[in-house]
Amino acid sequence: MTDPVQAHDLQAFLIRVFGALGVPEDDARIVADMMVDADMLGYDTHGVFRLRQYVNRLRDGGCNPTAAVRIVTESMATAVIDGDNGLGHLALKTATELAIAKAKQTGIGWVGVRGGNHAGPAALYVRPQAKAGMAGFCAAVGSANHVAPFGGTDLLLGTNPIAIAFPSMDPDPFVLDMATTVAAVGKIKVLAQRDEAMPEGWMVGRDGRPLTDPAKRSEGFLLPIGGPKGYGLSLAIGLLAGVMNGAALGADVVDFTKDTENKTNTGQFVAAIDLAAFGDPDTIAKAATRVFAELRASEPLPDHEPVRIPGEGRSAALAQCLANGLDLHAALRRELDVIADECDVARL
Repeated sequence: MTDPVQAHDLQAFLIRVFGALGVPEDDARIVADMMVDADMLGYDTHGVFRLRQYVNRLRDGGCNPTAAVRIVTESMATAVIDGDNGLGHLALKTATELAIAKAKQTGIGWVGVRGGNHAGPAALYVRPQAKAGMAGFCAAVGSANHVAPFGGTDLLLGTNPIAIAFPSMDPDPFVLDMATTVAAVGKIKVLAQRDEAMPEGWMVGRDGRPLTDPAKRSEGFLLPIGGPKGYGLSLAIGLLAGVMNGAALGADVVDFTKDTENKTNTGQFVAAIDLAAFGDPDTIAKAATRVFAELRASEPLPDHEPVRIPGEGRSAALAQCLANGLDLHAALRRELDVIADECDVARL
């Protein structure tokens, strides 16, 4: 590992890079802040690590640096947003804020996105709902097809992640953020960057045998969680985040890493449910907190760590990073230096 990097220095570096690629300063700052937040919250496979992919697409015309996010259609409780093929964080941040605003008025807000791009971890778009005393949902069509339909061999689905948040009286809300595959592609790319092997069970080759070399991931496909159940969940998310919004699904999905020149038309959705529509928010949050305490109190299996709640410890990790800086792997630091030189900006 290298010396820790201060969050504000990393944010400033990202703003320089995006600015060199034509992204307006205000937009660059929004995306940079969210990318660094992802790292500080522990979602490092979907934070600064993704800069290379964003840079390549901005450089080659696949992503619009000056996107104008707009509402395409709207009702009291719903909307569809077009991201204008810009950096995905911009469209999803707008969708999150709009979903929360609608939920405050009607009890629920659901906002779909089309014309989007990769937007980092889905957790970023459900934590604000929990902070506002709401339940939050976010799901997306993966930015490339790495999954075959159950029993098939053609790559027609992505990791199609989903995140759910629920408020509590604990320091952290409940936040589940997961791919519908055994492992997210980002984890595999990190292993490839670090020249480390994958565990068996993450991927198989087209011969059905385990694939453990992350550098050969293009020779196989990711396995869905729970076999046919994960496949079904991935397809359901694709319908809600892709088809329903007029976004890509199946063979229409563009691999945003391999194809840096064409629009991806990535689809996502964000939803917010106001607890006040169902009762006293504090009473509901206290009930959730009691259940979480019961789960933590469950005696762990031999040689197993104590039970944790999804999302637990994220706020502490964020505070620690703000105080002490972020530890970036040496391989990532080298890549960031390469990007800085390519964009003719000061290195981190």
